[in-house]
Amino acid sequence: MAATLAEHIISLIDAAGQLYYRLILLVGPAGSGKTEALQHVKERTGWPRLNLNLELARQLLELTERQRRLLLPRLLAELLEPYNSEVILLDNLEILFAVSFHQDPLRLLLGLARHRTVVAAWPGSITAGKLVYAEPGHPEYRRYPVQDFLVVATTPNPT
Repeated sequence: MAATLAEHIISLIDAAGQLYYRLILLVGPAGSGKTEALQHVKERTGWPRLNLNLELARQLLELTERQRRLLLPRLLAELLEPYNSEVILLDNLEILFAVSFHQDPLRLLLGLARHRTVVAAWPGSITAGKLVYAEPGHPEYRRYPVQDFLVVATTPNPT
Protein backbone atom coordinates (compact mmCIF):
# COMPACT_ATOMS: atom_id res chain seq x y z
CA MET A 1 0.00 0.00 0.00
CA ALA A 2 2.78 2.46 0.90
CA ALA A 3 4.46 1.89 -2.46
CA THR A 4 1.20 2.70 -4.23
CA LEU A 5 0.78 5.85 -2.12
CA ALA A 6 4.35 6.84 -2.92
CA GLU A 7 3.71 6.45 -6.66
CA HIS A 8 0.55 8.54 -6.36
CA ILE A 9 2.40 11.30 -4.48
CA ILE A 10 5.19 11.37 -7.06
CA SER A 11 2.61 11.56 -9.86
CA LEU A 12 1.08 14.70 -8.25
CA ILE A 13 4.31 16.71 -8.06
CA ASP A 14 3.85 18.34 -11.48
CA ALA A 15 0.22 19.23 -10.70
CA ALA A 16 1.29 20.78 -7.38
CA GLY A 17 3.83 22.91 -9.22
CA GLN A 18 0.98 24.61 -11.07
CA LEU A 19 -0.70 25.77 -7.85
CA TYR A 20 -0.05 29.02 -5.99
CA TYR A 21 0.64 26.94 -2.87
CA ARG A 22 2.62 23.88 -3.88
CA LEU A 23 1.31 21.73 -1.05
CA ILE A 24 0.35 18.07 -1.08
CA LEU A 25 -1.12 16.71 2.14
CA LEU A 26 -0.92 12.99 2.80
CA VAL A 27 -3.92 12.62 5.12
CA GLY A 28 -4.61 9.72 7.44
CA PRO A 29 -4.78 8.64 11.06
CA ALA A 30 -1.81 7.32 13.00
CA GLY A 31 -0.69 3.95 11.67
CA SER A 32 -2.20 4.45 8.21
CA GLY A 33 1.13 4.30 6.34
CA LYS A 34 2.00 7.97 5.90
CA THR A 35 5.57 7.66 7.19
CA GLU A 36 6.22 4.52 5.18
CA ALA A 37 4.86 6.18 2.03
CA LEU A 38 7.08 9.23 2.54
CA GLN A 39 10.07 6.95 3.09
CA HIS A 40 9.30 5.20 -0.23
CA VAL A 41 9.09 8.59 -1.96
CA LYS A 42 12.46 9.56 -0.46
CA GLU A 43 14.08 6.31 -1.59
CA ARG A 44 12.76 6.68 -5.15
CA THR A 45 13.48 10.36 -5.62
CA GLY A 46 16.17 11.41 -3.14
CA TRP A 47 14.01 14.28 -1.87
CA PRO A 48 14.78 15.16 1.75
CA ARG A 49 12.41 13.91 4.48
CA LEU A 50 12.27 15.73 7.81
CA ASN A 51 10.78 14.57 11.07
CA LEU A 52 9.30 17.95 11.97
CA ASN A 53 8.54 17.07 15.60
CA LEU A 54 12.17 16.16 16.21
CA GLU A 55 13.83 18.95 14.23
CA LEU A 56 11.58 21.75 15.44
CA ALA A 57 11.67 20.58 19.07
CA ARG A 58 15.47 20.86 18.97
CA GLN A 59 15.15 24.48 17.84
CA LEU A 60 12.52 25.35 20.45
CA LEU A 61 14.11 23.64 23.43
CA GLU A 62 16.02 26.62 24.82
CA LEU A 63 13.28 29.21 24.15
CA THR A 64 10.61 30.56 26.44
CA GLU A 65 6.95 29.94 25.63
CA ARG A 66 6.58 33.49 24.32
CA GLN A 67 9.70 33.18 22.14
CA ARG A 68 8.43 29.87 20.75
CA ARG A 69 5.14 31.46 19.78
CA LEU A 70 6.81 34.42 18.11
CA LEU A 71 9.68 32.60 16.40
CA LEU A 72 7.98 29.39 15.26
CA PRO A 73 7.18 30.48 11.67
CA ARG A 74 10.72 31.76 11.12
CA LEU A 75 12.35 28.70 12.70
CA LEU A 76 10.22 26.44 10.55
CA ALA A 77 11.30 28.25 7.37
CA GLU A 78 14.93 28.17 8.50
CA LEU A 79 14.76 24.39 8.96
CA LEU A 80 14.03 23.99 5.25
CA GLU A 81 16.62 26.50 3.98
CA PRO A 82 19.64 24.15 3.90
CA TYR A 83 17.84 21.69 1.63
CA ASN A 84 18.55 22.54 -1.97
CA SER A 85 15.53 20.65 -3.27
CA GLU A 86 12.42 21.71 -5.14
CA VAL A 87 10.47 19.12 -3.13
CA ILE A 88 10.63 18.46 0.59
CA LEU A 89 8.83 15.78 2.58
CA LEU A 90 7.57 16.65 6.07
CA ASP A 91 6.58 13.96 8.54
CA ASN A 92 5.37 14.04 12.15
CA LEU A 93 3.70 17.46 12.15
CA GLU A 94 1.93 17.16 15.49
CA ILE A 95 4.11 19.82 17.11
CA LEU A 96 2.51 22.47 14.89
CA PHE A 97 -0.86 21.84 16.56
CA ALA A 98 0.34 22.61 20.10
CA VAL A 99 -2.16 25.07 21.56
CA SER A 100 0.60 26.97 23.39
CA PHE A 101 2.09 28.08 20.05
CA HIS A 102 -1.08 29.92 18.96
CA GLN A 103 -0.38 29.01 15.32
CA ASP A 104 -2.48 27.89 12.38
CA PRO A 105 -0.75 24.68 11.20
CA LEU A 106 -2.24 24.75 7.70
CA ARG A 107 -1.26 28.38 7.20
CA LEU A 108 2.31 27.53 8.27
CA LEU A 109 2.46 24.69 5.72
CA LEU A 110 0.98 26.87 2.97
CA GLY A 111 3.64 29.49 3.68
CA LEU A 112 6.39 26.90 3.29
CA ALA A 113 4.82 25.67 0.06
CA ARG A 114 4.85 29.03 -1.67
CA HIS A 115 8.32 28.63 -3.20
CA ARG A 116 8.87 24.87 -3.20
CA THR A 117 6.69 21.79 -3.27
CA VAL A 118 5.96 20.48 0.22
CA VAL A 119 4.53 17.01 0.80
CA ALA A 120 3.34 16.82 4.40
CA ALA A 121 1.89 13.93 6.40
CA TRP A 122 -1.31 15.36 7.95
CA PRO A 123 -2.34 13.33 11.00
CA GLY A 124 -6.10 13.47 10.63
CA SER A 125 -8.87 12.81 8.17
CA ILE A 126 -11.07 14.16 5.43
CA THR A 127 -14.62 14.31 6.76
CA ALA A 128 -17.56 15.72 4.80
CA GLY A 129 -15.12 17.40 2.40
CA LYS A 130 -13.17 19.08 5.22
CA LEU A 131 -9.62 18.52 6.38
CA VAL A 132 -9.78 17.62 10.08
CA TYR A 133 -7.29 17.28 12.91
CA ALA A 134 -8.42 15.90 16.30
CA GLU A 135 -11.99 15.54 17.52
CA PRO A 136 -14.45 18.40 18.10
CA GLY A 137 -14.04 19.65 21.65
CA HIS A 138 -10.34 18.75 21.78
CA PRO A 139 -8.13 21.84 22.35
CA GLU A 140 -6.14 21.08 19.18
CA TYR A 141 -9.20 20.51 16.98
CA ARG A 142 -8.89 22.05 13.51
CA ARG A 143 -11.19 21.91 10.50
CA TYR A 144 -10.41 23.43 7.10
CA PRO A 145 -11.98 23.48 3.64
CA VAL A 146 -9.99 21.46 1.13
CA GLN A 147 -8.81 24.21 -1.21
CA ASP A 148 -5.56 25.63 -2.56
CA PHE A 149 -3.68 22.34 -2.05
CA LEU A 150 -3.77 18.70 -3.13
CA VAL A 151 -4.80 15.82 -0.88
CA VAL A 152 -3.84 12.15 -0.89
CA ALA A 153 -5.93 10.14 1.57
CA THR A 154 -4.39 7.00 3.06
CA THR A 155 -7.83 5.56 3.76
CA PRO A 156 -11.10 5.86 1.84
CA ASN A 157 -13.02 9.04 2.65
CA PRO A 158 -16.24 8.54 4.60
CA THR A 159 -19.27 10.04 2.95
